[in-house]
Amino acid sequence: MLVDSHCHLYSLQNLEDAVEKAHKNGVAYMLNAGGKFDELQENLDICNHFEGIYTVNGVHPHDAKDYADITAQDVLKNLQNEKVVAIGECGLDYYYDFSPKDVQIKVLKEMIKAAQESSLPIVIHNRNSDDDMIEIATSMYKQKPFKGVVHCFSSSWKLAQTMLDIGFYISASGIITFNSAQDIRDSFAKIPLERLLVETDTPYLAPVPYRGKINEPAYVVNTAKVLAQIKGVDFRKISDITTTNFFNLFDKAKRTDKQNG
Repeated sequence: MLVDSHCHLYSLQNLEDAVEKAHKNGVAYMLNAGGKFDELQENLDICNHFEGIYTVNGVHPHDAKDYADITAQDVLKNLQNEKVVAIGECGLDYYYDFSPKDVQIKVLKEMIKAAQESSLPIVIHNRNSDDDMIEIATSMYKQKPFKGVVHCFSSSWKLAQTMLDIGFYISASGIITFNSAQDIRDSFAKIPLERLLVETDTPYLAPVPYRGKINEPAYVVNTAKVLAQIKGVDFRKISDITTTNFFNLFDKAKRTDKQNG
């Protein structure tokens, strides 16, 4: 059994078919990583329609400019539903710079405050912003601990080590299957098994042999197989441990008897 720990299900045109295909491939649970902060109900509708799907709520760095005045209290109000198991995705993205850097930082700090206040994990997006992410995460962790995951990891080993040091998990996406991603595979070789997650980031970054196509949760199997090779363990062990890790981190999510069976 596998968990797709990060997918944007609202983006799929044939969601019913995609979920059915995922289940047939042993992907019993999915974390729908949500869209914009104000689209929580749409994401909850997906969670309520299917078993084994949870969601998050927060402000993506691309959207930070539209929520420049958001506070941790605004986020906390949206975390009451049992299907909302984390804050995010949120973080920094200096590659696209769709929002000013200072606004991205301001919003990220409010998201972290919400994680500190609620004790729910935070789902971190980081691209071309390692130095600022390291400074913000470490300084705010010293003020009050918080937990989370760096999703779709494609950054430096320095960032990975820093986040591991404060107890974070690191998630592998289809990027680890790309020929050009040896440095990322080298980083995952050093990450402890008990800190690993797998994801698709549907509909983006489909793994080999589906690269260039629309990604979907069933394809997390391909990423998990490559991760097993990187770690020198069998596929079953990677499946078991990443599933256990998911529920250890997202401890508000429930494993149901039906999915366990």
